[in-house]
Parts: sequence; structure tokens; C-alpha cells
Amino acid sequence: MVKAANKGMTILAIGSIPLIMTLGNSMLIPIFPKMKSSLELSQMQVSLTITVFSIAAAILIPIVGYLSDRYSRKAIILPSLFLFGLGGLLAGLGAAVFSDSYTWIIIGRVLQGIGAAGTAPIAMALTGDLFKGGEQSRVLGIFEASNGLGKVLSPIFGSLIALAVWYFVFFAFPIISFLSLILVWLFIKEKSFKQAPPPFKKYVRGLLSVFKHEGRWLFTTYLAGGVCLFTLFGILFFLSDVLETKYSIDGVLKGLLLAIPLLVMVITSYITGSKIGKNLVRMKRLAILGLVLMTLSYSLLTFFEKLIPFLIVLAISSVGSGLVLPCVNSIITGAVGKERRGFVTSLYGSVRFLGVALGPPVFTRLMDWSRTGMFLSVAALTFIVGLLVFFLLHVKGMDGKDEKKTAIRYSYF
Repeated sequence: MVKAANKGMTILAIGSIPLIMTLGNSMLIPIFPKMKSSLELSQMQVSLTITVFSIAAAILIPIVGYLSDRYSRKAIILPSLFLFGLGGLLAGLGAAVFSDSYTWIIIGRVLQGIGAAGTAPIAMALTGDLFKGGEQSRVLGIFEASNGLGKVLSPIFGSLIALAVWYFVFFAFPIISFLSLILVWLFIKEKSFKQAPPPFKKYVRGLLSVFKHEGRWLFTTYLAGGVCLFTLFGILFFLSDVLETKYSIDGVLKGLLLAIPLLVMVITSYITGSKIGKNLVRMKRLAILGLVLMTLSYSLLTFFEKLIPFLIVLAISSVGSGLVLPCVNSIITGAVGKERRGFVTSLYGSVRFLGVALGPPVFTRLMDWSRTGMFLSVAALTFIVGLLVFFLLHVKGMDGKDEKKTAIRYSYF
């Protein structure tokens, strides 16, 4: 547990970590058209700068999750922040100095993805270690709001920086990473495990036991979180392209418009996290409501071509994401004990990163196929996930009034 005197700075330090991860992708979205024209790239090549980052992170996350369970969260987070900043520096130098700029950008992005693997997912596990009960849900709400705040600020920052030279965005990553690294180093105080971590085989057997008994609802919550990130980054990629090609909107105004749906998601996430407490029935209902709103929004977008109505309807999907993500975070984090929390939350992080990775290339193909088909396909996806949450996420008897039953359900860890 965190001492009251240090609680504010501890929350600030934890909140800075998902902010870093979010900036790693969202800050690049406004510069994509300039990168595309400057380096003479295809739309698919541009989208790969997000995809390789996210795939590298998704592959490494379960490994660093296990390491964080065996050693400590802080021992993983600090070098990960360093690698993230180093990758940004390499990508920036590659774009500014080297002849084969695109190759060096991709190499730098892969290195950033490796660093990102040990940031936000491990910070979520750290939150579960340091905070308990309703306070844990509140801090996880702040965690998701920080994640969203990064998404709000990053298009604006990216647009401002790109007014000078588009690749200057990459040089911002080392600076931001360093600030987060200092906060974590100074203000995160972990308690060591009371006993030595279990051998690897025993650790794996424990995980398999949990997924055998709880895998159906656990993977359903993973899917819900991944789909939220998939649709979010796909829509942002689509919107970034449309703002320039159709509406000739560039620079800071473009960043501000991209930030509108993200700001709605941030506000919703913060309010949701502060209200759900440990009430699992409420979490399920809000998650289903959020997926219904996303389905409604994406279905209606097929009828709106003008920019302002389009953004208003799109904001409905942002409300939906803001309802789903804090609930999913709390359900997954609360479902595991400290000794394996790092792996389970990291696996969830992998799914989130895969959602981010798939968003831009899939939406690129859908954009080439049909605008109407794109939105209806996404609406069908969120509708199916909503049905899965409704039928597979069972929380009967766990409404926040029966915490003993909740503890029994989670006793596999």
C-alpha cells in the first residue's frame, strides 16, 4: 500500500507511463501525409510505422510480464522507458541524416515497440500491487484517462512539431521518456515479495489452471479492450487522411479536430473509473452499454459526410470506448494475485497492442474497398463483441456487496 504523503506523486509517476506509450503512436498520426510525400511512400508503408511498433510490443509483452512477476515492476519499467526513448532518437536520426530513411525509421520503431512492452501493461499490474479496493478502480480510471490524455495531446503536439520539420516528432520521444523515467525512479516504492517466486514450471501450471477455469470470460474482456483500440486507431488513421485530402485541413487545426473524439473518451474514462468501485455487475453493464454506443455510432457514420456532424456522431463511439476500457482494466487487474498479475495484465496489453497494430492497415484496405462497408463492418464487429460480453462474462453474485464470493472466484491465483 502507498503512504498518503507519497500517494499523489506515485499516481503521477504511474500515470506518466501509459502517456508515454500512447504518444508512441498517436503523435505520429498528424505527420503521416507529410512523411508519405517526403519519403514517397505508399499508404500501406506509412501504416506500417504503427504496425511494427505494436507487433514488437505485443510479442515481447508476455515475456516482460513474466519477468516483472519474478523480479519487480520497477526493474522492468525503467530500462523499457530508456529503450523507448532510444528508439525514437534512432528513428529521428534515420529520417534526418541517413539515406535509407524509411528503413531506419522502421528499425527505430521496432526498438520503441520493445521498450513499450515494459511500460503501460506493467504499470497496470503495478497499480494492482499498490492500491486496493475502490481506490484501485479510481487509479485505474486515472490510468486510462492518462492513456486517453496522451491521445488527446499527441495530435496537437505532433501537428505543432511538424510545422517545423515532420521528423522532429521522433526527437520528442527521448525527452518525454526521460521525464517519466525520473518520476518512476524517484516516486515508485515497491515492496518485495514475501516469498521467493515459484519455479517457471509451477508458475506456468498456475496460469494454465486459471485460464482453464476462467479463460472464457478473461479472453472476452481481452477482446473487448483490443477491439476498442483497433477501432480507435483505425478511425484516427481514416480521419487524419480525410482531413487533408478531402477538407484540406492541416497543421494545428487538424490536430485539434483529431483531439475532439479523444477528449470525449478521456473525460468518460475518468468519470467511469471514479464511479465503478469494485462493483462487477456495474462494470459488465457499462461495458455492454459502451459497445452498444460504439455499434450505433459506426452504423450512423455511413450517413454523415459533412465534417461537423461526422465528428459529433463519432464522439458517441468515444463515449462507448470510455465506458468499456476502465471496466475491462478493473476486471482483469482485480482477477489476479500479485504473483502473476504482471503476466495476465501483460497478455491483455498484447491484445491492446495488436488492436492498435491492426487498425491502420485494416482500415486502409477497407477505405480502398468502400466507406460504407468500412463503417458497417466495424459496427458488426463491436456488436458481436457486445454479445460475447453479455453471454460469456458472468458476474452473478459479484455486485460489490459480496466481496467474499469475489475472492473465492479469484482464488486460482
